[in-house]
Amino acid sequence: MHRVAVLALEGVAPFELGMPSRVLGNARDDDGRVLYETVVCTADGRPVTSDAGFTVGVTAGPEALAAADTVVIPPTHAMDDLLEGAPLPPELLAALAVIRPGTRLVSICTGSHVLAAAGLLDGRPATTHWADAEKFRRAFPRVALDPNVLFVDDGDVLTSAGVAAGMDLCLHLVRRDHGSAVANRAARFCVVPPWRDGGQAQYIDRPVPEATVATTTATRAWALERLDTPLSLAELAAHARMSLRTFTRRFRDEVGLTPVQWLTAQRLELARGLLESSDLPVDLVAHRAGFGSANSLRQHMRTALGVSPIAYRRTFRPSSAA
Repeated sequence: MHRVAVLALEGVAPFELGMPSRVLGNARDDDGRVLYETVVCTADGRPVTSDAGFTVGVTAGPEALAAADTVVIPPTHAMDDLLEGAPLPPELLAALAVIRPGTRLVSICTGSHVLAAAGLLDGRPATTHWADAEKFRRAFPRVALDPNVLFVDDGDVLTSAGVAAGMDLCLHLVRRDHGSAVANRAARFCVVPPWRDGGQAQYIDRPVPEATVATTTATRAWALERLDTPLSLAELAAHARMSLRTFTRRFRDEVGLTPVQWLTAQRLELARGLLESSDLPVDLVAHRAGFGSANSLRQHMRTALGVSPIAYRRTFRPSSAA
């Protein structure tokens, strides 16, 4: 079982602290077996006070970090001075030092400040909450910061933006480790959207529509049932009973992507699921996912994931050859 240690720091944000346990704890295989063992610990094994004012008691200290396969650092608002050049507390540095080489490191929101202050993000791409981007750049110039994305996956180090983006990153971990079907089940149990691409913008203008204002929700649901067929922008706008201009603008306001970008993302997700769960030939997967040809699917998968459909399938179905 994959061991995950969630490091609670003084001033930790409770919502983000609970995300890894909630999401990873609901990741189960087809037989219902739990796939992750998640423990919350502190740098010295003693309780910390959350930024909501209550005490977080734990049963583990740095020994949990030493035994972990993945370490998650949720945000804290008690270390804002890290952005002013302040060093990490000695006990935290000592705790980070016991993490084994090769352990996967994950930060949520301003947890990236801790990784950066420890030098663990030097020369690597990363993200953090957009509101802290300029201060972060000044404090940690060696980090290749991208403040516009939901999360960054750099292999053994992953960072996310604020609040809900931490949920996206936790689901991404499950998907990366065990495939879309397991991640989708975990998302369904948590009643959250199963997938938002890491490259999606952090800040999306989503004004709450008045009751009399039409939305694109019904059209998106309609399109999801027809991913295997060509869908033009004109057809989508007509279904929503909007002009092309109004539909495109409203769609982007609500989703954060253009209709074409969103359709491609949904088709990729469908193709990934088919590659993971079936032995269908790649050309048939491409057809069912609406890409038209195996070559088109290959191009989109290489652009989005850096792998071919066959290589992706072998990750989750090693015995499959096509």
